Amino acid sequence: MKLVLPLLLLPLLLLLSSTSCLGEGNVTYDHRSLIINGRRQLLISAAIHYPRSVPAMWPGLVQTAKEGGVDVIETYVFWNGHEPSQGNYYFGGRYDLVKFVKIVQQAGMYLILRIGPFVAAEWNFGGIPVWLHYVPGTVFRTDNEPFKYHMKKFTTLIVNLMKQEKFFASQGGPIILAQAKNEYGYYEGAYGEGGKRYAMWAASMAVSQNIGVPWIMCQQFDAPESVINTCNSFYCDEFKPIFPNKPKIWTENWPGWFKTFGAPDPHRPSEDIAFSVARFFQKGGSIHNYYMYHGGTNFGRTSGGPFITTSYDYEAPIDEYGLPRLPKWGHLKELHKAIKLCENVLLNGNPVNISLGPSLEADVYTDSTGACVAFLANVDDKNDKTVEFRNVSYHLPAWSVSILPDCKNVVYNTAKIGSPTSVVEMLPENLQPSGISPSKDLKALKWEVFVEKAGIWDKADFVKNGFVDHINTTKDTTDYLWYTTSIFVSEKEGFLKNGSQPVLLVESKGHALHVFVNQQLQGSATGNGTHSPYKFRKPIALKAGKNNIDLLSMTVGLQNAGSFYEWFGAGLTHVEVSGFNNGTINLSSSSWAYKIGTQGEHLGIYKPDGTNNVNWVSTSVPPKKQPLTWYKVVVDPPPGDEPVALDMVHMGKGLAWLNGEEIGRYWPRKSKANDGCVKECNYRGKFMPNKCFTGCGEPTQRWYHVPRSWFKLSGNILVIFEEKGGDPTQIRFSIRKTTSLCAHVAEDYPSVSLEAWQEHGNSGNVAAAHLKCPKKTLISAVKFASFGNPTGQCGSYTKGDCHDPNSISVIEKVCLNKNNCAIELSEENFSKDLCPGLTKKLAVEAICK
Repeated sequence: MKLVLPLLLLPLLLLLSSTSCLGEGNVTYDHRSLIINGRRQLLISAAIHYPRSVPAMWPGLVQTAKEGGVDVIETYVFWNGHEPSQGNYYFGGRYDLVKFVKIVQQAGMYLILRIGPFVAAEWNFGGIPVWLHYVPGTVFRTDNEPFKYHMKKFTTLIVNLMKQEKFFASQGGPIILAQAKNEYGYYEGAYGEGGKRYAMWAASMAVSQNIGVPWIMCQQFDAPESVINTCNSFYCDEFKPIFPNKPKIWTENWPGWFKTFGAPDPHRPSEDIAFSVARFFQKGGSIHNYYMYHGGTNFGRTSGGPFITTSYDYEAPIDEYGLPRLPKWGHLKELHKAIKLCENVLLNGNPVNISLGPSLEADVYTDSTGACVAFLANVDDKNDKTVEFRNVSYHLPAWSVSILPDCKNVVYNTAKIGSPTSVVEMLPENLQPSGISPSKDLKALKWEVFVEKAGIWDKADFVKNGFVDHINTTKDTTDYLWYTTSIFVSEKEGFLKNGSQPVLLVESKGHALHVFVNQQLQGSATGNGTHSPYKFRKPIALKAGKNNIDLLSMTVGLQNAGSFYEWFGAGLTHVEVSGFNNGTINLSSSSWAYKIGTQGEHLGIYKPDGTNNVNWVSTSVPPKKQPLTWYKVVVDPPPGDEPVALDMVHMGKGLAWLNGEEIGRYWPRKSKANDGCVKECNYRGKFMPNKCFTGCGEPTQRWYHVPRSWFKLSGNILVIFEEKGGDPTQIRFSIRKTTSLCAHVAEDYPSVSLEAWQEHGNSGNVAAAHLKCPKKTLISAVKFASFGNPTGQCGSYTKGDCHDPNSISVIEKVCLNKNNCAIELSEENFSKDLCPGLTKKLAVEAICK
């Protein structure tokens, strides 16, 4: 029932923030949905995190989401990006939140602002500034006065900034919902009664901001009635809000998953995502958000985890570079159209659930006018079924939902992808000397090289017996901390005479390590995304006399979630050398000298105004396999306007910058060859991140996004810091380009055109294959076409024993030299007498130029 309250309750209503009666953007809600300006609305939302792209990309990302049938953009607010040091605020560049919200507003879309300010999000330290951990007496995310003081201060700062810009819907702006805290329900119990008090305080603090739109809390299992509790999961159809007067909201549907260095690539099939979304709306859902719709990039040192990759592509509907991921983007776009056809009846009709057999059901909605909408579901994860509904037979593939906006005609089935699939390639481009480079008359690039000394590169920051925690020492101002000591070897040691070698053992809490003995790299060790600690054990070469042991400890992003996660440490815990005449020498309590960061970082030589702070050595043949080496080269941008990446597959591990902008950590670390990868992913059945791995035995991340807007016309300074050694002559730019487009459609695919329905109501049609090239390109050739029983995937189709020989000529006639086309599987185009009794398919691959 819709909330109807007397005027006398308006002050209380505002206090509870369950509604707003201010301005033209009146946002209320009832048990069924949000009510915006007096109308119930069914909303499709898309997560796009502003710091994970660049301002030049924002308009295109928002527009691509809108074209994909999205109504709302959702974003977190990233506290540690906005307050990098206590009391010093930053809202420029990638952190220009106001500019981002204005772009959403100008696109005519709504916005969900998830202030948090804890966000998790695989973001460094969960979005909370590291400096807050070192405010005396602070414990994160519990009933702790220092933490609550700073949390409220930042939340109020963001709210006031949004109010100043009139961004809340109550002021006529686009923000229709705000979120306090994030996924605290998983961890609240670990904090005891302090956790419960904190959760209630956070809700009260948020509501007291009087923003005039509702507040939400996701995965908050004891949320108070003043906020709306919401669901985060791969599936939320069975979720029910705590209070019956709240709408059913899904804040995070994960259409892919994040990656960690050294692990394979997870994939979530488009059919399963569509199934989960359709089931959510079938079961009374009203607001659905994709986390992520565009994942983007963890530029610089913003990735968390630890071990989260620089890429945060997330296999989202819009890829890391801003291109629609096909068929995922297109398949979901068609789903959104189908759901929108049902919106009025879904939100205002009465539902009835009908069993159609084992694992089969229909949810039917009818309103007072007699209008009818039906969702037919087959939740069997193995077997296709045929069902009888209202005296008509319907074929339901396993693990699928069919949508019938009139209870008769199927306009969409989640398992039948009629949208085009694209082949996207990374095309290599050699680094080109800049037109204003001193080497402009030379074919070879002019490299400049600076090699750091292992260990204490200036004076030690401090000397101490025993070990310090890495993170407590660096306070995350850098990934790097040198632990250095020395060991004296007597000439009488047996290993100097018999040719054996002593063995160095290093144990650490994480995350990674490079070992140098007497300035020579001995090897490396690392944890991984599921286990940060590691051990290094290896024979080392020692000489008679003094031997320097320099251990470069590294973090790879800080912990971003979990109970008391801010106390997770890193760095060495034990060091010993075995193989001496007297046994093992334990160095753990020895005198250790410490140095924070690298010399190049300290001098800022990656910045345009800091490159002259060291004496670079010029060469046309840069050294290979040399650790602790800085490389600098001045280059022109790659040709064209397609997205650009840096191919670092031949490098070791390190950091990269262009014109002072942080590209981020690179590390082409390979996953295990037998890490559970599959050749083909079965969409049927519940998804988990380890279900559909690919890329076993390959680098988790080879390419690193370099936004086009970072390039100048010439004179671009590319700086690389290589930790352990690589081959800089093999560094390439790569152009991300859609090279071909495919469609694979069967005769039994939904035969009602969504476009025709939207324009004219129910309009019969036949199944059709759709092709659409990227903007500014046309279909220049048809590489493959077969109507019959073709098999294979996009890029590798083959003809079956049933094939219409006119297939290619039909496609060429309809599609050549066009940006987009639709080919109906009709008798006018193809021979229907071909292969009687067979449900025929059309497979097409076309080239876009």
